[in-house]
Amino acid sequence: MTQWSDIHAIARALVDAHPQQDPARLNFVDLRNWILSLPDFNDDPARCGEKILEAIQQAWMEER
Repeated sequence: MTQWSDIHAIARALVDAHPQQDPARLNFVDLRNWILSLPDFNDDPARCGEKILEAIQQAWMEER
């Protein structure tokens, strides 16, 4: 199961789930919701902060 600390695994899953999306144009509310909807994601939504979302967004841009 994926957790917030699995930044690169989340980024790879987002690339697969949303291949046409430009992560630089995605707001953090949508990004958080997309992460929470990933099938393998299993962590407390309250543990997510802006720094985690920024790191995931950056990793997603690098994965593309």
